[in-house]
Amino acid sequence: MTIFRIALAASAVFTLASCSSMGSMDPNQLMQSGQLATQALSLSDSDVRTLSDKSCVQLDKENQIAPANSPYTQRLNKISKQLGDNINGVPVNYKVYMTKDVNAWAMANGCVRVYSGLMDLMNDDEVRGVVGHEMGHVALGHTKKAMQVAYATSAARSVAASAGGVVGNLSASQLGDLSEKFVNAQFSQSQESAADDYSFDTQKKKGYNPAGLVTAFQKLASIDGGKSSMLDSHPSSPARAKHIQDRIASGK
Repeated sequence: MTIFRIALAASAVFTLASCSSMGSMDPNQLMQSGQLATQALSLSDSDVRTLSDKSCVQLDKENQIAPANSPYTQRLNKISKQLGDNINGVPVNYKVYMTKDVNAWAMANGCVRVYSGLMDLMNDDEVRGVVGHEMGHVALGHTKKAMQVAYATSAARSVAASAGGVVGNLSASQLGDLSEKFVNAQFSQSQESAADDYSFDTQKKKGYNPAGLVTAFQKLASIDGGKSSMLDSHPSSPARAKHIQDRIASGK
Protein backbone atom coordinates (compact mmCIF):
# COMPACT_ATOMS: atom_id res chain seq x y z
CA MET A 1 0.00 0.00 0.00
CA THR A 2 1.43 2.86 -1.09
CA ILE A 3 3.49 5.81 0.20
CA PHE A 4 5.63 8.83 0.72
CA ARG A 5 9.29 8.96 1.63
CA ILE A 6 10.32 12.60 1.35
CA ALA A 7 8.55 15.91 0.94
CA LEU A 8 11.28 18.42 0.21
CA ALA A 9 13.68 18.76 -2.69
CA ALA A 10 16.62 18.73 -0.30
CA SER A 11 15.51 15.36 1.04
CA ALA A 12 15.17 14.02 -2.49
CA VAL A 13 18.69 15.19 -3.30
CA PHE A 14 19.99 13.36 -0.23
CA THR A 15 18.18 10.19 -1.26
CA LEU A 16 19.59 10.37 -4.76
CA ALA A 17 23.09 11.13 -3.54
CA SER A 18 23.03 8.16 -1.19
CA CYS A 19 22.26 5.68 -3.97
CA SER A 20 25.11 3.29 -4.74
CA SER A 21 24.96 4.13 -8.44
CA MET A 22 26.04 7.67 -7.59
CA GLY A 23 29.02 6.78 -5.49
CA SER A 24 31.45 7.50 -8.34
CA MET A 25 29.83 10.70 -9.61
CA ASP A 26 31.83 13.88 -9.79
CA PRO A 27 30.37 17.12 -8.28
CA ASN A 28 28.93 18.23 -11.61
CA GLN A 29 27.09 14.94 -12.05
CA LEU A 30 25.82 15.07 -8.48
CA MET A 31 24.58 18.62 -8.99
CA GLN A 32 22.74 17.48 -12.10
CA SER A 33 21.12 14.72 -10.03
CA GLY A 34 20.01 17.34 -7.52
CA GLN A 35 18.52 19.39 -10.32
CA LEU A 36 16.67 16.33 -11.57
CA ALA A 37 15.32 15.70 -8.06
CA THR A 38 14.12 19.28 -7.83
CA GLN A 39 12.50 18.92 -11.24
CA ALA A 40 10.83 15.69 -10.17
CA LEU A 41 9.31 17.25 -7.06
CA SER A 42 7.85 20.04 -9.18
CA LEU A 43 6.08 17.71 -11.62
CA SER A 44 2.72 19.16 -12.62
CA ASP A 45 -0.59 17.33 -12.16
CA SER A 46 -0.55 16.66 -15.91
CA ASP A 47 2.98 15.22 -15.75
CA VAL A 48 2.05 12.97 -12.83
CA ARG A 49 -1.08 11.70 -14.60
CA THR A 50 0.91 10.97 -17.76
CA LEU A 51 3.51 9.06 -15.74
CA SER A 52 0.68 7.27 -13.94
CA ASP A 53 -0.95 6.34 -17.27
CA LYS A 54 2.29 4.85 -18.58
CA SER A 55 3.10 3.16 -15.30
CA CYS A 56 -0.35 1.60 -14.96
CA VAL A 57 -0.23 0.26 -18.53
CA GLN A 58 3.17 -1.26 -17.83
CA LEU A 59 2.01 -2.91 -14.59
CA ASP A 60 -1.08 -4.27 -16.35
CA LYS A 61 1.23 -5.91 -18.90
CA GLU A 62 3.34 -7.46 -16.17
CA ASN A 63 0.44 -8.90 -14.17
CA GLN A 64 -2.39 -11.34 -14.86
CA ILE A 65 -5.67 -9.41 -14.81
CA ALA A 66 -8.82 -11.19 -13.67
CA PRO A 67 -11.25 -11.56 -16.61
CA ALA A 68 -14.67 -9.94 -16.63
CA ASN A 69 -16.43 -13.17 -15.65
CA SER A 70 -14.09 -13.87 -12.72
CA PRO A 71 -15.63 -13.96 -9.22
CA TYR A 72 -12.88 -11.52 -8.19
CA THR A 73 -13.88 -9.00 -10.84
CA GLN A 74 -17.55 -9.40 -10.00
CA ARG A 75 -16.80 -8.78 -6.32
CA LEU A 76 -14.70 -5.70 -7.09
CA ASN A 77 -17.39 -4.37 -9.45
CA LYS A 78 -19.88 -4.59 -6.58
CA ILE A 79 -17.49 -2.84 -4.19
CA SER A 80 -16.57 -0.18 -6.74
CA LYS A 81 -20.24 0.78 -7.16
CA GLN A 82 -20.35 1.40 -3.41
CA LEU A 83 -17.28 3.64 -3.51
CA GLY A 84 -18.08 5.55 -6.70
CA ASP A 85 -16.67 5.93 -10.19
CA ASN A 86 -14.46 8.98 -9.70
CA ILE A 87 -11.96 10.59 -7.34
CA ASN A 88 -12.20 14.38 -7.30
CA GLY A 89 -13.67 14.21 -10.79
CA VAL A 90 -11.05 11.78 -12.14
CA PRO A 91 -12.68 8.58 -13.52
CA VAL A 92 -11.63 5.43 -11.67
CA ASN A 93 -10.53 2.26 -13.44
CA TYR A 94 -10.73 -0.81 -11.17
CA LYS A 95 -9.00 -4.13 -11.91
CA VAL A 96 -7.89 -7.23 -10.00
CA TYR A 97 -4.39 -8.69 -10.29
CA MET A 98 -4.29 -12.46 -9.91
CA THR A 99 -1.53 -12.95 -7.36
CA LYS A 100 -1.20 -14.36 -3.86
CA ASP A 101 0.36 -11.10 -2.69
CA VAL A 102 -1.77 -9.06 -0.28
CA ASN A 103 -1.82 -5.54 -1.62
CA ALA A 104 -3.81 -2.74 -3.25
CA TRP A 105 -2.86 0.67 -4.61
CA ALA A 106 -4.19 3.64 -6.55
CA MET A 107 -2.60 6.22 -8.84
CA ALA A 108 -3.39 9.85 -9.54
CA ASN A 109 -4.95 8.98 -12.91
CA GLY A 110 -7.65 6.87 -11.23
CA CYS A 111 -5.92 3.53 -11.77
CA VAL A 112 -6.98 1.30 -8.83
CA ARG A 113 -5.59 -2.21 -8.58
CA VAL A 114 -6.54 -4.81 -5.96
CA TYR A 115 -4.66 -8.10 -5.60
CA SER A 116 -6.60 -11.35 -5.42
CA GLY A 117 -4.55 -12.33 -2.36
CA LEU A 118 -6.05 -9.41 -0.46
CA MET A 119 -9.55 -10.34 -1.62
CA ASP A 120 -8.98 -13.92 -0.45
CA LEU A 121 -8.03 -12.63 2.99
CA MET A 122 -10.84 -10.11 3.41
CA ASN A 123 -14.61 -9.87 3.12
CA ASP A 124 -16.29 -7.20 1.00
CA ASP A 125 -16.59 -4.67 3.85
CA GLU A 126 -12.87 -4.98 4.57
CA VAL A 127 -11.89 -4.70 0.90
CA ARG A 128 -14.11 -1.62 0.60
CA GLY A 129 -12.33 -0.07 3.56
CA VAL A 130 -8.87 -0.74 2.12
CA VAL A 131 -9.76 0.44 -1.39
CA GLY A 132 -11.38 3.55 0.08
CA HIS A 133 -8.13 4.18 1.94
CA GLU A 134 -6.10 3.91 -1.29
CA MET A 135 -8.51 6.26 -3.05
CA GLY A 136 -8.00 8.64 -0.15
CA HIS A 137 -4.29 8.84 -0.95
CA VAL A 138 -5.26 10.01 -4.44
CA ALA A 139 -7.93 12.46 -3.30
CA LEU A 140 -5.60 14.01 -0.71
CA GLY A 141 -2.66 14.41 -3.12
CA HIS A 142 -0.41 11.81 -1.50
CA THR A 143 -0.01 9.73 -4.66
CA LYS A 144 1.23 12.77 -6.58
CA LYS A 145 4.08 13.16 -4.09
CA ALA A 146 4.75 9.41 -4.23
CA MET A 147 5.04 9.50 -8.02
CA GLN A 148 7.37 12.52 -7.79
CA VAL A 149 9.67 10.61 -5.45
CA ALA A 150 9.47 7.42 -7.55
CA TYR A 151 10.46 9.46 -10.60
CA ALA A 152 13.34 11.16 -8.75
CA THR A 153 14.80 7.84 -7.62
CA SER A 154 14.21 5.72 -10.75
CA ALA A 155 16.03 5.21 -14.02
CA ALA A 156 13.25 7.15 -15.74
CA ARG A 157 14.58 10.51 -14.58
CA SER A 158 17.78 10.48 -16.67
CA VAL A 159 16.05 9.21 -19.80
CA ALA A 160 13.30 11.79 -19.50
CA ALA A 161 15.84 14.55 -19.00
CA SER A 162 17.91 13.50 -22.02
CA ALA A 163 14.73 13.34 -24.11
CA GLY A 164 14.07 16.97 -23.28
CA GLY A 165 10.96 16.43 -21.21
CA VAL A 166 9.73 15.11 -17.89
CA VAL A 167 8.17 11.96 -19.30
CA GLY A 168 10.36 11.31 -22.32
CA ASN A 169 10.33 8.08 -24.30
CA LEU A 170 10.59 5.49 -21.53
CA SER A 171 11.39 1.84 -22.20
CA ALA A 172 9.53 -1.03 -20.57
CA SER A 173 12.38 -1.61 -18.10
CA GLN A 174 12.52 2.08 -17.14
CA LEU A 175 8.75 2.17 -16.68
CA GLY A 176 9.03 -1.05 -14.68
CA ASP A 177 11.60 0.55 -12.38
CA LEU A 178 9.43 3.64 -11.92
CA SER A 179 6.32 1.54 -11.28
CA GLU A 180 8.06 -0.71 -8.77
CA LYS A 181 9.33 2.27 -6.80
CA PHE A 182 5.85 3.79 -6.77
CA VAL A 183 4.10 0.61 -5.60
CA ASN A 184 6.75 -0.02 -2.91
CA ALA A 185 7.01 3.56 -1.69
CA GLN A 186 5.69 4.53 1.74
CA PHE A 187 3.36 7.18 3.10
CA SER A 188 3.99 9.15 6.25
CA GLN A 189 2.06 8.40 9.42
CA SER A 190 -0.07 11.53 9.06
CA GLN A 191 -0.91 10.62 5.46
CA GLU A 192 -1.91 7.09 6.42
CA SER A 193 -4.15 8.42 9.18
CA ALA A 194 -5.70 10.97 6.81
CA ALA A 195 -6.40 8.24 4.24
CA ASP A 196 -8.01 6.10 6.96
CA ASP A 197 -10.30 9.00 7.82
CA TYR A 198 -11.08 9.56 4.14
CA SER A 199 -12.20 5.94 3.80
CA PHE A 200 -14.25 6.19 7.00
CA ASP A 201 -15.93 9.44 5.91
CA THR A 202 -16.63 8.19 2.38
CA GLN A 203 -18.29 5.03 3.62
CA LYS A 204 -20.38 6.88 6.20
CA LYS A 205 -21.46 9.43 3.59
CA LYS A 206 -22.57 6.65 1.24
CA GLY A 207 -24.42 4.80 3.99
CA TYR A 208 -22.01 1.90 4.55
CA ASN A 209 -20.60 0.60 7.81
CA PRO A 210 -16.88 1.51 8.04
CA ALA A 211 -16.18 -1.19 10.65
CA GLY A 212 -14.48 -3.26 7.95
CA LEU A 213 -11.48 -0.95 8.31
CA VAL A 214 -10.99 -2.20 11.86
CA THR A 215 -10.99 -5.89 10.99
CA ALA A 216 -8.92 -5.22 7.85
CA PHE A 217 -6.15 -3.75 10.02
CA GLN A 218 -6.38 -6.72 12.36
CA LYS A 219 -6.05 -9.19 9.49
CA LEU A 220 -3.11 -7.33 7.95
CA ALA A 221 -1.35 -7.34 11.31
CA SER A 222 -1.70 -11.12 11.47
CA ILE A 223 0.21 -11.68 8.22
CA ASP A 224 3.76 -12.88 8.92
CA GLY A 225 3.58 -11.45 12.42
CA GLY A 226 2.54 -8.04 11.17
CA LYS A 227 5.26 -7.86 8.50
CA SER A 228 2.87 -7.39 5.58
CA SER A 229 4.28 -5.01 2.95
CA MET A 230 1.05 -3.04 3.26
CA LEU A 231 1.99 -2.14 6.82
CA ASP A 232 5.67 -1.25 6.31
CA SER A 233 6.39 2.07 8.06
CA HIS A 234 2.69 2.62 8.61
CA PRO A 235 1.18 3.58 11.96
CA SER A 236 0.62 0.47 14.07
CA SER A 237 -2.47 -1.52 13.16
CA PRO A 238 -3.85 -1.56 16.74
CA ALA A 239 -3.63 2.24 16.90
CA ARG A 240 -5.33 2.64 13.54
CA ALA A 241 -8.04 0.15 14.46
CA LYS A 242 -8.67 1.96 17.75
CA HIS A 243 -8.92 5.31 15.99
CA ILE A 244 -11.65 3.97 13.70
CA GLN A 245 -13.39 2.23 16.61
CA ASP A 246 -13.40 5.53 18.52
CA ARG A 247 -14.92 7.34 15.54
CA ILE A 248 -17.59 4.65 15.17
CA ALA A 249 -18.40 4.88 18.89
CA SER A 250 -18.62 8.69 18.79
CA GLY A 251 -20.65 8.71 15.60
CA LYS A 252 -18.32 11.34 14.14
